[in-house]
Amino acid sequence: MDAIRVRGGRSLVGTIPVSGAKNAALPILCATLLSDGESTLRNVPALRDIETTSALLGFMGRRVSCAPPVVTVGSSGPVRPEAPYEFVKQMRASVLVLGPLLARYGKVRVSLPGGCQIGTRPVDQHLKGLEALGASIQLSHGYIQAECARLKGAEIVFDMPTVTGTENLMMAAALAKGRTTLVNCAEEPEVEELGRVLNKMGARVEGAGTHVMHIEGRDALDPFDHAVIPDRIEAGTYMVAAAMTRGDVLVDGAPLEHLEALAAKLRKAGVEVSREGGGVRVRVPGELRGVDVTTAPHPGFPTDMQAQLMTLMTLAAGRSVITETIFENRFMHVPELVRMGANIEVHGNTAVVTGVAGLEGASVMATDLRASASLVVAGLVANGETEVRRVYHLDRGYERMEEKLSRVGADIARVRGAEG
Repeated sequence: MDAIRVRGGRSLVGTIPVSGAKNAALPILCATLLSDGESTLRNVPALRDIETTSALLGFMGRRVSCAPPVVTVGSSGPVRPEAPYEFVKQMRASVLVLGPLLARYGKVRVSLPGGCQIGTRPVDQHLKGLEALGASIQLSHGYIQAECARLKGAEIVFDMPTVTGTENLMMAAALAKGRTTLVNCAEEPEVEELGRVLNKMGARVEGAGTHVMHIEGRDALDPFDHAVIPDRIEAGTYMVAAAMTRGDVLVDGAPLEHLEALAAKLRKAGVEVSREGGGVRVRVPGELRGVDVTTAPHPGFPTDMQAQLMTLMTLAAGRSVITETIFENRFMHVPELVRMGANIEVHGNTAVVTGVAGLEGASVMATDLRASASLVVAGLVANGETEVRRVYHLDRGYERMEEKLSRVGADIARVRGAEG
C-alpha cells in the first residue's frame, strides 16, 4: 500500500496545471450508454475512478479504450444492463449507469451502493424520479431492478438537491418520450457539463446548472466528442496549498467562476487571489486570519473543500468555526490534524479551530479522498517529516499530486508498498 512522504518548510513557487474534472468525466462516460457509435472524451484525468468506470463499461459489453487524457467508448455487440456489487463497492458513482441503461434497454440491475466513509448517501431520489418516469422498481438481495418499455416525460421535484440523482434523471429523460421537468436540481458545474454533452448527442436540455431543468427526450441519440472541464476541487486544493506555504503559485486552468465561494473565504483570510491568463494566481502578502465557513450545495462553499480550508485555518490567527451541513462524518481528518499539533474541537457538525504557531510532522492515516489531500497540504508546512498512509483514497481524485507539488518546490515523494 502506497504512502506519501512530505518534508515541510518549503514555499511553493511556480505553475501547477489543473487536470480534467473527475466528477464531470464519470457521468459523461456513463452517458455513452445512451448511443451507438464511438464517443470520445478528452482531458480525462488518469485516476482510479476513471479506470473503474471504464472497466464497468467493458463488463457491460462496450468497447473501451482508456488511455487518459483520452477515453473512447463504442458499441461492440449486445449490452449486459447490469452493474454488479464488485464495481459499485469500489465507487458509488457506478449508480450513474442506472438511468441510461433503463432508458436505452428497458431494464437494468444495479447493486445498491454500500456504506460511505463520509456518511450515508441514499439513492431514494433516483428511484422516486425513475418511478415518476414510468419505471417499475424492485429492491431485492441488495440490487435495484428496474423495468420500463419506454420512459415517459414527467415533472419531478427533488426533496433536496442531489448531484448524482439529477444526473441520473437527466440521462434517463434524454431518451424518454416527451418533456421532463426537474425541479430543485443540483446546480454544480459538473451537472451543467453533462447537459452540454447531452445536447451534443441530440437531446434538448434547458437550464442545466440551474434550479429547474427542462428536457425534451429523443428516440435516439448520437455519439459525441467532448473535452471535459477543469477540476474545480483539484484547483481549489492547490490554491489552499499555495496559501498554506505562503508561496506564489499560478494554478493554471483553475476555473475561478466555479470557485467564487472558496475565493471569497481565502480573500477574507488574507490570501491574494487573482485571475491571471487562463488560471488563478495565489499569494499571501501578510498574516492569515481565521474565517468561519458553512458548507452548502453549489454555489455555496463546497463540502469537498472543507477539509483543505480547515487545514489552512490551523495556522490562521484567531478562531475559525467550520460547519459541515452535507455529510455527517466529514470531520474524520480532525484527529489526524490534532496529532500534528492542530487545535481543533468538534461539537456535532461544527469544528472550532484555534490557530497555532506551527504543525509537527507525524505519521497520519487518510480516511477519504479530501481528507487525504488535507493531510498532504498539512505536511507541506509541518516541521519535520509527515507520512500520509492509505493514499489509494488520494488516487481516486488527484492525478499525480506528488509530481505536481514537487515541480513547484515541495519536498514530497510517493513510497511504494508502504506499511498500511
